[in-house]
Amino acid sequence: MNLSAPDTFSPEKDSLIIGGESLSSRLFVGTGKYPSDTLIPGVLAASGSEVITVALRRVDMDATTDNVMQHIPSNIRLLPNTSGARTAEEAVRIARLAKAMGCGNWIKIEVISDNRYLLPDGYETVKATQILAKEGFVVLPYVNADLMIARSLVSAGAAAVMPLGAPIGSNRGLQTKEMLRILIEEIPLPIIVDAGIGKPSQACEAMEMGAAACLVNTAIAGAGNPVAMAKAFGQAVAAGRKAFLAGEAAVSPGRAYASSPLTGFLS
Repeated sequence: MNLSAPDTFSPEKDSLIIGGESLSSRLFVGTGKYPSDTLIPGVLAASGSEVITVALRRVDMDATTDNVMQHIPSNIRLLPNTSGARTAEEAVRIARLAKAMGCGNWIKIEVISDNRYLLPDGYETVKATQILAKEGFVVLPYVNADLMIARSLVSAGAAAVMPLGAPIGSNRGLQTKEMLRILIEEIPLPIIVDAGIGKPSQACEAMEMGAAACLVNTAIAGAGNPVAMAKAFGQAVAAGRKAFLAGEAAVSPGRAYASSPLTGFLS
């Protein structure tokens, strides 16, 4: 993956392209864990996010009350997820159901059979991705930060790869930082850091490394003021992206180097 940055930064020319769709915001958000779903429109507006993920079990297109879909503006890209799936077959079934319900053809694959650490099953995820990509889905699989799995997902037809930063819901930050760096360097697809990001500074760091985007749910929904935190995350992701494109200065090991010349003083 070519990580060279352009000479100038233009937001209009820095869109994130996934499945042929252009996105100006590189922050994805979720719908879970909010004190009230009524906060969701404010979170979306404050963050600038254009993509929101939702578990299909929370979707009821016909419900008139207690329906999360009522709080998602029509201009927001839905990213249904297969939360609850334990096998590739279950994930495929949920994805097809989401499409039939009118949620579109984007799908975030989550296949988790580990009840303690909630770590994704890479093998089953690759299987589901291959099936759904052939059916025309835009597949964004959630996986461990594993290079071999990520390469298999590229071959399977994934539109992006979504490696975890830390166990889901933990807010521990970029515990897989070195593995994420490898994926960013080696995988020719957008790398969207998903799960574990707990602070705006951590999202900023992921973007500075060259991640294409971040998905944040728990850190926003669980904040004292979710709308204010959403704004902070939106700004952090944008700042990290700008820093990456600007190109960071070299790190000097060992000795110090003066930023101003030490010669030519007035005598």
